Amino acid sequence: MPPKVTLMSHTPDPLKIIACAAKLCYSASSIDEIMNNINDERAIGLVEMLSQIGHESPIEHISFTFGIEGISRATLAQITRHRIASYSVQSQRYVEEGNFQFVIPPEIEQIDKAKQEFLLAMQEAQKHYESLTNLLFEKHYEELIKNGSDKKTAKTGAHKKAIEDARFVLPNACDTKLILTMNARSLQNFFSHRLCNRAQWEIRGLAEQMLKLVNNISPILFINSRPPCVMGKCSEGKLSCGKILEVREKYKINA
Repeated sequence: MPPKVTLMSHTPDPLKIIACAAKLCYSASSIDEIMNNINDERAIGLVEMLSQIGHESPIEHISFTFGIEGISRATLAQITRHRIASYSVQSQRYVEEGNFQFVIPPEIEQIDKAKQEFLLAMQEAQKHYESLTNLLFEKHYEELIKNGSDKKTAKTGAHKKAIEDARFVLPNACDTKLILTMNARSLQNFFSHRLCNRAQWEIRGLAEQMLKLVNNISPILFINSRPPCVMGKCSEGKLSCGKILEVREKYKINA
């Protein structure tokens, strides 16, 4: 199943805010005066001009916050490589992974024997996780009681310590959820990298969902948020997927 992605919030009047920030750099007027003199049509024109001349810093004043559920820890590692962003991720240190959910790669899903092997690995990981949790819990509980903790405190503390180390056997397939906030300039960069066919399938699917959501808010702002080959040459060189025409057709742009 694809991840569940929701747009939780965004900067209101994004184009007007960007236009105001851009105008302010070259105007002696007050911020209120600039804002009052910018209508929707003028804001669109200014944002389009910024895109053409590469003046991108005003775009950073706009942010979008997403709720993301059902992605793998493998994809989480890729998302957090985009450093200019804010992340709040469900913790495996504090949240026990009892009967953990997981993401099955499509290529594995299509082969019965491969899928059976994968599911067996997930079952084994769950079994070892639970066994380690119990063994570690007993050790920490006894130590905490010995050091003077009451039973309730010892139980809570031992459980936390146990799952903190037991999680090391959990697989990359284990799913997670997070809240992600990016400014619009960082999102544009994210899309240019992660919509590419060379991007890993899961994060590419995530990027496609995110792009649809932000386009509902401001399609002008993300009009150039496409794989690089749509707007020009492929940026992957010898590693190109070789499907430029298909990609351009997908995004309905003839570059």
